[in-house]
Amino acid sequence: MTAGAPLDLPARTSKPRDVGITALMDRGMSLADVDGLMEVAGSAVDIVKLGFGTAVATENLEPKLARWREHGVPVVLGGTLTEIAILQGRVDRYVDWVRSLGLELIEVSDGSITIDHADKCALIARLADQGFTVMSEVGSKDATEIMAPYRWVEQIQAELAAGAWKVVCEGRETGTAGIARPDGELRQGLIDEIAHAVDPGKVVFEAPRKDQQVVLIRRFGPDVNLGNVPPSEVLPLETMRLGLRNDTMGHVR
Repeated sequence: MTAGAPLDLPARTSKPRDVGITALMDRGMSLADVDGLMEVAGSAVDIVKLGFGTAVATENLEPKLARWREHGVPVVLGGTLTEIAILQGRVDRYVDWVRSLGLELIEVSDGSITIDHADKCALIARLADQGFTVMSEVGSKDATEIMAPYRWVEQIQAELAAGAWKVVCEGRETGTAGIARPDGELRQGLIDEIAHAVDPGKVVFEAPRKDQQVVLIRRFGPDVNLGNVPPSEVLPLETMRLGLRNDTMGHVR
């Protein structure tokens, strides 16, 4: 943020943050894209997720990881790759590959597969014991699959207890599943149940859409953790965190 602005704005902690995290969704950025975003909004980018399986399909993986590293931004590969490794019985080989890339963050999810939750928690604990910072994810990518709020709470609490650093609440890159209805409207009753039982600072809400970000900032304040943020929305999101747009003006302190 530009220093010396003559306005009374909410305080934003400096990176590395533990709350107020903006987790960017990289769906295929070039090195020039990375540099351009960091030029205009670098202080607002906390984590980058290489969405779904793009880390395997992209032709610039290692140079891009190096570039994000130069900018001091940690990278996590999408949990879809972990799910495929589970299905193929290749978790150890996948984890070795992640480590060989120099990544300290790893995601464990089950949004597209069905696994016993105790097994998921055991994997989280094993990866945490191996020195990884684990981001787990709760919720299905299938918009027709509805899980009771109490089950969300139970799973989030269990995964934090197993060693997850943050638990991501599924919303998909489209914002149309998990904590959101198929039309993108947030399931506010579900979100309230989660926030009642779990420290919101331990949760990352996937909210790629502006209307969803507005609701969550108004509900939790500027230090809510938000994920799946498109690159083009990082700076606009930061202005909403600071109350610089009509949508949140007067709602953040």
